[in-house]
Amino acid sequence: MAGIDPEDQLKELGSTLAGIEQVLDLDGMRRDIAELREQSADPDLWSDQERAQTVTRRLSYLESELTKVEGLRQRLEDVSTLYEMAAEMEDEDTRKEADEELLGLHKAVQALEVRTLMSGEYDSREALVTINAQAGGVDAADWAEQLQRMYLRWAERHHYPTEVYETSFAEEAGIKSTTFTVKAPYAYGTLRGEHGTHRLVRISPFDNQGRRQTSFAGLDVVPVVEQSDHVDIDESELRIDVYRSSGPGGQGVNTTDSAVRITHIPTGIVVSCQNERSQLQNKATAMSVLQAKLLERKRQEEAEKMSALRGEGTSSWGTQIRNYVLHPYQIVKDLRTGVEAGNPTAVLDGDIDEFIEAEIRWMRQQESGAES
Repeated sequence: MAGIDPEDQLKELGSTLAGIEQVLDLDGMRRDIAELREQSADPDLWSDQERAQTVTRRLSYLESELTKVEGLRQRLEDVSTLYEMAAEMEDEDTRKEADEELLGLHKAVQALEVRTLMSGEYDSREALVTINAQAGGVDAADWAEQLQRMYLRWAERHHYPTEVYETSFAEEAGIKSTTFTVKAPYAYGTLRGEHGTHRLVRISPFDNQGRRQTSFAGLDVVPVVEQSDHVDIDESELRIDVYRSSGPGGQGVNTTDSAVRITHIPTGIVVSCQNERSQLQNKATAMSVLQAKLLERKRQEEAEKMSALRGEGTSSWGTQIRNYVLHPYQIVKDLRTGVEAGNPTAVLDGDIDEFIEAEIRWMRQQESGAES
């Protein structure tokens, strides 16, 4: 932005913001908010807990988005006024304050613009995330647990509710796998680019000789199913196992065999749930997870057929997407977008917005290229 006239920058930001406002349809957003407020005021709403939570989450999200856009429009007007004051008073300090505010405003508008790029069929859905330890032994299990924490901290930073459905703990340290949901609109569209293999390089805390260790964890992101989705599941093709929920060190979460594991025999997909006290509740949640994974599998198969018809190569979901290097130097680098961060500690504490925004833009470019 250096060397560009502030007036030109303000015009450009104003134009970008107007485009964002048009795409987001602020009038439609206000109508939806009014309708959802009316629904949330209905005393009978909470007789259906699931619907009530969906309504309140949607209302909270829309109110937050509207406040964000309106706030940016107000900031744009304020910084314009600040430049006028600086010019009238010939005050360098006011000018510097305006420059700093303009830089922050530019970043905020860019971040909001990313939201308008999420136009896929399922992008507006909540996200179901599964993390699996891959190659690397105990280090990989520890790495999988660090990734789980990273995404849960990221969600916490954005005030997105999460629910951990199942965690399979490893014998020595870390986890074998975990499945959780991010319960916010557009969570799937936001996180779907995180799907793939994440690679960690560090001095292993589990190696008594202090050697460098490379370990891998796989991340799977699918949209949460909704009532309108149709996924045929033949009960005869399922193997259902029940077992006792357990935590680290084998300590029982409860004393009954309430945890449920479902294997879809034709595809080999295995899902589990152990967070509920009731076996029936765990089975219902596990079936929802299975439906989500089968829906995504169906979507992928359809996408591959279309790619084949166009004569395009299909991309592997198992590809490595990001390196997290803690030794001999410190850097986190995305292999697709080239985005880098020199503070892995902050990244592992959930500061991943820069990576996410870049990959959303990258995916949009890939998809636009495939359509043309």
